[in-house]
Amino acid sequence: MPTHLRRLLIASFAALLTAPPLIAQNRGLKPADLFEMEYVADPQPSPDGQWVAYVRQWSDIATDRRYSNIWLVRTDGSSHRPVTSGKFSETAPRWSPDGKRLLFASNRGGSAQLWLRWMDTGEMSPLTNVSTPPSAATWSADGSQIAYLALVGKPALVIGTPLTPPPGANWSAPPKYDDRLVFRFNDVGEVPRGFTHAFVVRADGGAPRQITSGDFQHGGGFGGGGALAWTPDGAELIVSARRGENPEFNSRESDLWAFPVTGTGAPRRLTERFGPDQSPAVSPDGKLIAFTGYDDRHQGYQNTRLYVMNRDGSNKRVVSAKFDNSVANPQWSGDSKSLYVQADERGNTHVLLFALDGAYRQVAKDIGSGTSAYSGGSFAVNRDGAIAFTHSIPSVPSNVGFTTSAPGATAKDLTSLNASLLASRTIGAVEEITYKSSKDGRAIQGWIIKPPGFDASRKYPLALEIHGGPFANYGDRFDEEKQIMAAMGFVVLYVNPRGSTSYGEEFGNLIHHAYPGDDYYDLNSGVDAVIAKGYIDPKSLYVTGGSGGGVLTAWMIGHTDRFRAALAFYPVINWESFALTADMAPTAVQDWFPGFPWDNRANYDSRSLLSVVKNVKTPTLIMTGEEDFRTPMSESEQYYKALKMRGVESVLVRVPDEPHGIRRRPSHEASKLTTMQGWFDAHRALVP
Repeated sequence: MPTHLRRLLIASFAALLTAPPLIAQNRGLKPADLFEMEYVADPQPSPDGQWVAYVRQWSDIATDRRYSNIWLVRTDGSSHRPVTSGKFSETAPRWSPDGKRLLFASNRGGSAQLWLRWMDTGEMSPLTNVSTPPSAATWSADGSQIAYLALVGKPALVIGTPLTPPPGANWSAPPKYDDRLVFRFNDVGEVPRGFTHAFVVRADGGAPRQITSGDFQHGGGFGGGGALAWTPDGAELIVSARRGENPEFNSRESDLWAFPVTGTGAPRRLTERFGPDQSPAVSPDGKLIAFTGYDDRHQGYQNTRLYVMNRDGSNKRVVSAKFDNSVANPQWSGDSKSLYVQADERGNTHVLLFALDGAYRQVAKDIGSGTSAYSGGSFAVNRDGAIAFTHSIPSVPSNVGFTTSAPGATAKDLTSLNASLLASRTIGAVEEITYKSSKDGRAIQGWIIKPPGFDASRKYPLALEIHGGPFANYGDRFDEEKQIMAAMGFVVLYVNPRGSTSYGEEFGNLIHHAYPGDDYYDLNSGVDAVIAKGYIDPKSLYVTGGSGGGVLTAWMIGHTDRFRAALAFYPVINWESFALTADMAPTAVQDWFPGFPWDNRANYDSRSLLSVVKNVKTPTLIMTGEEDFRTPMSESEQYYKALKMRGVESVLVRVPDEPHGIRRRPSHEASKLTTMQGWFDAHRALVP
């Protein structure tokens, strides 16, 4: 019997005999609870400030799928009720300017369309009947029209004249031809041929009218993942578009354009620098356009800044120059004198209010997606300064938060989505730590989750969990997977090593053209810092992480054998093959490396995880989705086979129908945790 199977059997039997009673008694979260958790997304305050509409996300154990519906709650916390129900995907609620109608996207009619709900009668009706899903829908200021983005398809490419099957024949599917740089994309699969364009439809129905044209991507590319904004007079749409030179290769480059909605004028280009210009927002008085972006210097990380310019594109200036972190999602105050933005700072996500002279203050904090310690979540504000946001703290997964922009205003939760579940579960206590890196003494911020029923006189196993990105951040937000790991009996450590965002541009670029590398010292020093607290068994150390965290998991075990076992989720192993197969290949080549692999062989090879695989002794499991086009399955297969040929105990797990992250199906997300527990326990059981 193979060693890893024998250990799994021993661990399973040992767990039945010796499982610590504290886990059962304290009823920590378990993988099955992933089906019970619910999350808030995209909250929107009504124009009169009396209601918040939001997306309520949930999972169904019978179908093993995730669904979402639209809900309402009053801003005093009362009258919490559904607008829609059923097993559908319903997103993006948007109030009409007068608050009498609610626009949202729904697939309840069989395909994704825009729907309207009349708030006085509750009547709902589809607004569109289009062949490709509409996105980024936004009302005109007078409420008479709605703009949105959608893909306009192009015929499939065919070279030559294919044979035609005879009547009644059952031929195989024909070959697939492509001449695009990116033809597969994570969580999309085969990229549909065509270009995303802006459309306008009357709010009382009728045929949509295409506003943009040409073989260019508008609003962020295929699928309509970008943004657009109306001018208050309804005359123009401001759209972020990729209409420059070689847009496929210069994948971050975009500019703002003004497209006429009325009349016959030509489009106007408003920005021209090399770099991303996006998220346009027009001031209520129609005089200024706010947007975000930066002058692209081909760095791995660059702060995204807040800009304003005159409506004609003149007098561009930076508003957020005094703030050394990125900003997103600009929204104007009703008086056109200030702008709200979302920003990460030292592992916490805020809403900041910027005056046009660059002065700013915090008006909300603790924003998160609720699912993980990664930054995320969203906010929205009405013209009177009522702010709705997704609220997440380490002990509370996801609620609708509400506050106002008035100085001294306090925030409150309007919902308690998971209160019933958490009443019968014990959440692991979360402790923030700061320690110094052994590399250069830099202060590194991190967090520890302790098992439910933690007893400081005991010795616990430690699991180091490493974030991906690598340009991302963990923070003081609820994390369902890490809480489940803690309930399994592990002390869980997660930190923001060099390269993490929310600590300024200089800190983020410490790994520019040098990742993975010195982040090893930051992570290893974190393990030492927790061991020094006295409640960790130094012989029971484990390491895991996904994506960039999977990269660093393999980098850690290539430099130390202190870990009993490792689990690398969807890692990159060979940077050359990654640069030529991943969906983000253009960005990787231009921003993460000094150039093409064939021109920079030494740089690619020195950072390859294959360069240190000869050092690995740690039993290692690699787990990746078979539809992962961000860190393709071939990366995991290379590492697995390298380990097997070296005689290192290893297992490869391939998850069907899953893209990057392994979260499409709740059961697959749960399998990440049950696999981790089985793998770590198999090696934990044999610790002397």
